[in-house]
Amino acid sequence: MASTATTKRSLDIPTARVFQPLLQPAPYKGAHGGRLSGKTHFFGGLAVEDAMRFPGEMGEGLRMVCLREVQRDLAQSSKRLIEDKLAQFKLGPADGFKVWKECIEFPGDGLAIFKGMNDYTAESVKSLEGYKRAWLDEAQAFSPLSWSMLRPTIHRWDGAEIWASWNPTRKADAIDDFFRGNSDESAAKKKAGTWKPPRGAIVVQANWCDNPFLGTNAHEERLLELENYAERYPHTYMGEYAGAFSGAYFAKLLTEAKLKKRIGSFTADPVLPLRAYADIGGAGAKSDAFVFWIVQFVDGDILVLDHYETVGQSIAYHTRWLRDNGYDDVEIVLPHDGANPNNVTGKRYADHFEDAGFKTRVIPNQGSGAAAQRIEAVRRLAPKFKFNAETTEAGRLALGFYHEKRDEKRGIGLGPEHDWSSHSADAFGAVAIDYEDPSRSANFNKPLEYPDNGYA
Repeated sequence: MASTATTKRSLDIPTARVFQPLLQPAPYKGAHGGRLSGKTHFFGGLAVEDAMRFPGEMGEGLRMVCLREVQRDLAQSSKRLIEDKLAQFKLGPADGFKVWKECIEFPGDGLAIFKGMNDYTAESVKSLEGYKRAWLDEAQAFSPLSWSMLRPTIHRWDGAEIWASWNPTRKADAIDDFFRGNSDESAAKKKAGTWKPPRGAIVVQANWCDNPFLGTNAHEERLLELENYAERYPHTYMGEYAGAFSGAYFAKLLTEAKLKKRIGSFTADPVLPLRAYADIGGAGAKSDAFVFWIVQFVDGDILVLDHYETVGQSIAYHTRWLRDNGYDDVEIVLPHDGANPNNVTGKRYADHFEDAGFKTRVIPNQGSGAAAQRIEAVRRLAPKFKFNAETTEAGRLALGFYHEKRDEKRGIGLGPEHDWSSHSADAFGAVAIDYEDPSRSANFNKPLEYPDNGYA
């Protein structure tokens, strides 16, 4: 089907059937799926088409912002793609389009700019008022804060649209949850009949099989991925949530756990103690995530029963989650910074949890190379881990994504990438560091009396 813009010139843009619903006006337009689906090419073409259609009787042009969550330079932006579309459609200055180093002029007084959303604050984002289109590419990376700041800014004016294209990573990602409502919280609301999809939103799923314009080389690359990297193919090309990425530190662990049925339905032994291994976040909107893994050592197994992750919440919120989920008697095991004062109260994290009635212990600092020690400890104990599938899904996604940061120019590794997955991975590593093989300890899994370490 062709979509046509009528102005001094008209465009005849072939459009894959899967994207045709997105040709209609809507306050929110979303396209999710895997690589080779044509999502970004569709929105790039739609940007040019809307720019040609937009100038009104007074000659006002379309103002559009193209966003990534993090954009260090224009090479990471959608600018080159829009330039390619202009070349494809043979549009230039005579048609009102002028390409500059930092931006692209649209017909009338229109303009397209290219920014990183994390560069904006609650105050500076107001500079985007009057922009009638916002296109979020790689939108799975957008934080809840960025998403909540952008929406009211763009939708202050009637007729404005926000477009999002993304390959889903996690159910809890802000964009994916907004459009699809698959996070645990939204799923609970759906079950209760209280979840409301965004008004007027149009969202489509698109994968390689929906793209009629694919060439032979693209198909060959896809088949090569399927043959050599089957574990990541469902995410990369079929738009499924991320599982175990090839090259991730714990990809082999998770793949073998699934094959050997160590991911399933497991419950706690009512006699043995439970431990909550934490990674500490902050209480601000841009703080790192706070994580708990609920773990029990049963004979020779490490039973991973539950996972909790939140951002910007108080210690009272964390302890309420423990109690609400039946973990009143859990021992909280904190990383070494649990001995550091809380930025808000000045008290140590360990003190706060002790004051709330929980037995608390701090793992000593492993010193330089601590992250590598955690990774190797987890790998060494890999056959011992058993995961309760339903309650650890989000945590396993983080473990499956946790990977090395690379300097591609020099071809060297720079240690673990600090991203959304690293907080759960660090807390999980603490489980392995703290584990004591029952064959080596007569006191294994008995109620332990810890000496006074200054946190009681």
